Amino acid sequence: MTPATKLAQRFALAVPALLLAGAYLSQYGFGLYPCEMCMWQRYGHFAALALALTSTFAPRPRLWIALAAIGIMGSGLVGGFHAGVEYGWWEGITSCAIPASSGSNALEAILNAPIVRCDVAPWSLLGISLAGFNALFSVGAALAISSLLREKVAV
Repeated sequence: MTPATKLAQRFALAVPALLLAGAYLSQYGFGLYPCEMCMWQRYGHFAALALALTSTFAPRPRLWIALAAIGIMGSGLVGGFHAGVEYGWWEGITSCAIPASSGSNALEAILNAPIVRCDVAPWSLLGISLAGFNALFSVGAALAISSLLREKVAV
């Protein structure tokens, strides 16, 4: 593997791992329960992490890294859509609200838990919500990984 491919692989492993860690830290450490679109953003990162891990042992690692970049980009695009819904730029999915469960009894947790709406940002920094940060970091990382993979391969 070229140095650029190794760096792309490291990004493809680190970005989804760190963003998922941040999502779970905000959920379990700070009580910021995810809405349905927040969960959708996680799926792309789980897929990207699995694909990036596959690139460490499978033949044609550049292919697996590129697929991981697509997963990261997908999560970022969902995050961008979600951020637009939070900022009121466009309407979101009308059924996008899920109960925030925190108890051991699932039925009791559903009945007593507040509804987490997709059109309300539970936290922001400098006017950027968590979905907005996911969009920025994920799209930027996917573009960086793609750029690293496009570097000329020494033959």
